[in-house]
Amino acid sequence: MAREPAANRGHMVRVLREFFGAVDAADVHDYGAGFPVRDYLFGPLPDPVHWTITNPPFRLAEQFIQRALATSRRGVAVIVRSAFLEGVGRYRDLFSAFPPSDILQFTERVVMHKGRLSAKGSTATAYCWIVWRKEAMGEPTRFHWIAPCRRRLEHDYDYPAEPAETVEGALL
Repeated sequence: MAREPAANRGHMVRVLREFFGAVDAADVHDYGAGFPVRDYLFGPLPDPVHWTITNPPFRLAEQFIQRALATSRRGVAVIVRSAFLEGVGRYRDLFSAFPPSDILQFTERVVMHKGRLSAKGSTATAYCWIVWRKEAMGEPTRFHWIAPCRRRLEHDYDYPAEPAETVEGALL
């Protein structure tokens, strides 16, 4: 079983269910996707799962990771801005204490816009996956690039239908 504690509208949950089957999905806010409203960072630790895989709120990512490490049997994977790898405090409190097993840097820009999922658009923000595989703890961190793969892995049905283009303010 996997956990997605920042499920939002469920975009990642759908993909995780393809692999894991069962996914414990929740969010601190109700986004209308039917997930329980639950604050992952406060209260008792949740029951352990095999993996926690999430796109945490950037400003709370370190706390999400530390909680996930305490409640995940096999590992933790987070997608974050690549700038998350920087910072003396984060190095001291997270990366030197709990070095990740893998850093997977996207070579293509990942299009993420707050509040919507779209196949179109662009971004100047770089993203990476940071992974902690429990069986690899204590080994040196491995750095890999994720080769261009978006066209091969994405499908039109992955995205909600977008409104038609407009001409002088009218929908076509």
